[in-house]
Amino acid sequence: MEGLLFNVNNGYVEGIVRGYRNGLLTGANYSNLTQCETIDDLKLQLGPAYGDFLSSLPPNPSTATLAAKTTDKLVSEFRYVRANAVGTLATFMDYVTYGYMIDNIALLITGTLHERDTRELLERCHPLGWFEAMPVLCVATNIEELYNSVLIETPLAPYFKGSLSHQDLDELNIEIIRNTLYKNYLEDFYQFVNTHPEMAGTPTSEVMSELLEFEADRRAINITLNSFGTELSKADRKRLYPNFGKLYPEGTLMLSRADDFEGVRLAVDGVTDYKNFFDAAGLGGGLSGPGNMGGGAASESRSLEDMFYQKEMQISKQAFTRQFTFGIVYAWVRLREQEIRNITWIAECIAQNQKDRIGNYISVF
Repeated sequence: MEGLLFNVNNGYVEGIVRGYRNGLLTGANYSNLTQCETIDDLKLQLGPAYGDFLSSLPPNPSTATLAAKTTDKLVSEFRYVRANAVGTLATFMDYVTYGYMIDNIALLITGTLHERDTRELLERCHPLGWFEAMPVLCVATNIEELYNSVLIETPLAPYFKGSLSHQDLDELNIEIIRNTLYKNYLEDFYQFVNTHPEMAGTPTSEVMSELLEFEADRRAINITLNSFGTELSKADRKRLYPNFGKLYPEGTLMLSRADDFEGVRLAVDGVTDYKNFFDAAGLGGGLSGPGNMGGGAASESRSLEDMFYQKEMQISKQAFTRQFTFGIVYAWVRLREQEIRNITWIAECIAQNQKDRIGNYISVF
């Protein structure tokens, strides 16, 4: 019965998303991409998957332009799915966009502090985090005005209330703001998928709980590692951790007390995957890599960040083995984002003539 009802409302969307997932690049596709000598060769190889979106690119485009065009495909597909989603699935998809909104608002706040050109800022915002009132935010001439319009004009208002004031919005605190909003958002999303009558106790809550718990843990670990050597107090750090996840509460309590990498390693000891990541990272894997274009570890050692991306891809891929779940929409977005990071990484290696590091992408299929 559950499946029948799901199909009546959401069967079409599920079919579309599964089709999109089948169109993701495979290991063989990546192998071909890494053989390319120029960005134009790369563009040609990406033709079958990204054709229309790359056709307007100039010869040998910059990697940033290539990344933007591949992102356009994700945005176009997401908007098509959202236009066909109804009821709870439509609300669920709105939740997926809130993370991008948080990043966009953080960008606008930083820009306002630095008196940057608002048009340039709007161009740098992620299209999936676009909302009606964004241009209104750009009219704000100071932080207090910006804060008041965020509270009134955006879906993120509940994540500000009670936890952030306009006095918080300064240079030092921008990462604290971003992480506070993210904590509130993830907790709200987690509650939504686990308590809404259409999702509680269904494959959607099971799939999404795993994905969101992983995200909560990853953020708690990254916040801790990034706080070392900064002015962020342990008490403030603890307030930024989401109150759920595999590490919560014992692991996050230990994280809040950690003073160094070793302290973080001990805190995550109870979760086998994370323990293995840290054991591997302690043996020479760095803290950042091609997962987000930051540095990149040597080929023989995966960075901690890469291992997290790899795990996220594994969970996202598994989501597609389940039936009747909204979770595949979230999982597909994550898989496609990794594909975009991979393409950008490979393009960057070609552009910088660093072919020895070109294999450091994270293949999924």
